[in-house]
Amino acid sequence: MSVSSDSPAADFDPQEYLDPANSANPQPFWGRLRSIGPVVPGLFGQVQVVGRPEVEFALQNPQIFSSAMDAVDLGQKRPLIPLQVDPPDHVKYRRLLDPIFAPREMARIEGDVTELVNNLIDSFIDRGECEFGNEFAIPLPSAVFLKMMGMPISDLEMFLQMKDGIIRPQGADLDEIRDNQRGWAGRIDDYFSSALKEREQDRRDDLLSRFLDAEVAGEKLSEDEILGMCFLLLLAGLDTVTDTLECDFAYLAQHDDARRAIVDNPELIPSAIEELLRWETPVTALGRVAAVDTELAGCPIAKGTKVGISLGAANTDHDAIPGADEVDLARNPNRHLAFGGGVHRCLGSHLARMELRVALREWHRRIPEYHVAPGTNLVYTPGLRQIEQLPLVFGSRPS
Repeated sequence: MSVSSDSPAADFDPQEYLDPANSANPQPFWGRLRSIGPVVPGLFGQVQVVGRPEVEFALQNPQIFSSAMDAVDLGQKRPLIPLQVDPPDHVKYRRLLDPIFAPREMARIEGDVTELVNNLIDSFIDRGECEFGNEFAIPLPSAVFLKMMGMPISDLEMFLQMKDGIIRPQGADLDEIRDNQRGWAGRIDDYFSSALKEREQDRRDDLLSRFLDAEVAGEKLSEDEILGMCFLLLLAGLDTVTDTLECDFAYLAQHDDARRAIVDNPELIPSAIEELLRWETPVTALGRVAAVDTELAGCPIAKGTKVGISLGAANTDHDAIPGADEVDLARNPNRHLAFGGGVHRCLGSHLARMELRVALREWHRRIPEYHVAPGTNLVYTPGLRQIEQLPLVFGSRPS
């Protein structure tokens, strides 16, 4: 987008998206973006959509703002299915995958998740402290993912390395970062390709076996299609719930009134989860690409332009959400967009909600008092808001 010298956007440096201070305290930053306009400059020549009505429009119109591979290049050889497949083909994949992650299916595994949560708590509760990420937020959703996929828990560290190699790649410049992503993408393909060969000879009670036997529009899935699904499930299953747990517990550890409200009234947990998803928005933005020449809020957007869809800015837009600048754990209704919207709305939202609900319920039943270790500076990563270290100390906050 072009910016005139007298535009409020003229003083805005898109590098601010990468500022750790804005990742740690994003709500004022999102407010500043909205004050510039509903569409603002993005990184690398992109545009960023930040107004709630404009974000909803972009999410609801994939024929204009496509989610295809051009939208986000993660180094993979094929689309992430169903995320990077637009209608009409998108529908056939959701018909296969939606029942797998439906509320009824999640209810079937809630008992196992409850047991896992308590086993994790058992491992550190007597110490009176924990490093929340490594000891809880990472192993909880990771173990659930590995069990569903039929992968051994001993491979977890390798999976985490592959996931971080894609989502948080290292490199001195963009070319090196892209090369590293392609390398990790190749390892992911090799791993799941080998696992599929094993399942072809020995079916198991897991998603890989289910994918091999599934039909879409009357045809068996190809290996490329299954690998595209596995790639997406790996990234989502090992990162987004971890990020959400860390953001939520960091908030509660620093806001005693909110934490005590949950302890005193566990029935508040479902609505508290929705409000913390809105307020924290761990997945701050989604990537799209303009499929046609278009215009949004008066901003011309050329075909092929990459477009960032700011879920965080939309979730705190006070023009669209009454009291958006305040955290209300009992907010109802809560039309947040933390799971996206439109046809590409998050496939795993029911799984995520169940994991979050069990985690908050069991943790606050057993550890009602906790706080961030004194002297800790919480460092949040941009984009996907993971916290580098979250040391929690159990018991009342020192006076």
